[in-house]
Amino acid sequence: MPTASKSLLLDGTRIHDIPSFYDEINRVFMAEVDWTLGPSLDALDDMLYGGYGALDGDAPVTLVWSAFEKNRQDLGVETTCRFLQAKLAQPERFNVAHVQRQLDALAAGTGQTYFEIVLEILAAHSNITLVPR
Repeated sequence: MPTASKSLLLDGTRIHDIPSFYDEINRVFMAEVDWTLGPSLDALDDMLYGGYGALDGDAPVTLVWSAFEKNRQDLGVETTCRFLQAKLAQPERFNVAHVQRQLDALAAGTGQTYFEIVLEILAAHSNITLVPR
């Protein structure tokens, strides 16, 4: 017997930058656990594989994302530049040559924004159907 689909609502009106994006991710996906996801794209990807919180089990998920276009701007070029520049300030933790190439690509209009990376991560999880609103 197929597992019933689950619907989740990501409230984009609560999102205005990267920290508030993770606050909303935690509100939606981690409400049933006693820990939260840190602001990490790798952690987001790992969480989407499921096994705890809202993704405990193998039910397909419909993720309705409200204020989607607003969030495209909120997590766009400016936010992504600040995110990458913060990495440049930590050369002991990050490959600065790689981060600089990402910044250069973003400045040239060919790099991915944080929003686009999040969408790519979501698309890699076939159990999740994104419904932008």
